Amino acid sequence: MRKLGLIWVTNRMHIEIYKYPAWGDVVEIETWCQEDGKIGTRRDWILKDLCTGEVTGRATSKWVMMNQNTRRLQRVSDDVRDEVFIHCPKTPRLAFPEENNGSLKKIPNLSDPAQYSRLGLVPRRADLDMNQHVNNVTYIGWVLESIPQDIIDTHELQTITLDYRRECQHDDIVDSLTYVEEGEERSMNGSASSVPHTEQRRQFLHCLRFAANGDEINRGRTVWRKLAR
Repeated sequence: MRKLGLIWVTNRMHIEIYKYPAWGDVVEIETWCQEDGKIGTRRDWILKDLCTGEVTGRATSKWVMMNQNTRRLQRVSDDVRDEVFIHCPKTPRLAFPEENNGSLKKIPNLSDPAQYSRLGLVPRRADLDMNQHVNNVTYIGWVLESIPQDIIDTHELQTITLDYRRECQHDDIVDSLTYVEEGEERSMNGSASSVPHTEQRRQFLHCLRFAANGDEINRGRTVWRKLAR
C-alpha cells in the first residue's frame, strides 16, 4: 500500500460500553478486520472482563481505501487484498450481529440551530496522525466539548456513533454543535427499544463543521446513561 500511495480512512465508528472497568479490573480486548465491499474494510472489537468473561463493550468501524495523492477513493486490488486480509476471518463475523442494532442507525442531517455549541476549536500537533490529518480520537473529544455540563456531571457515555465526511488539517478551525434528540433509545445490548428520552437515558446528535465555510466534517450521535449514586 505504501508503494502505491494508498491509505485507509475511517468512514464510520460505533462504540458501546455496557460497564466501565474499575481500578484493578483486567480487560481482554479481541479485535479483527475483514473485507467490506469493493473499496472498504471493517474492524470490530469485543471487550470482556478477563475474570468473569462478561462482555463489557463492543465496537465496530468501517474504513475505505483512498489514494493519498489524489484524495480519491480507490478499489481494493487483489494484491492489497491478499496482503491485508490473509489473517482475517474467512467467514463474516460481526461484533453486532443483531438485526436493527444501533451501529446501523443513520444519523440525520442537522440544519436547525444547535442547543449547545463550542466554537473555535483548533487542532494541536498531538492531534495529527501520520498523514498530518486530525486523528479519530480528537474528533470524539471535540464532540464531547459541546455536551452540556450537567450531563457530564450526572451521566456517563454509553454509546457513540461517528460518521466521518471530510478531512481536517492542522490549520483548520472547527465548531462543535450539539442537538437534543428525541425518540427511541437503545437497550444495553445494542438492539432497539421503545424507551423514551428520559432523565435515565439522554440522547444527542452532533455536528463538527469548519468555522470558515460551515462545511460538515463529522456528524454523530451519543447516548448517555444516568450515573449510579
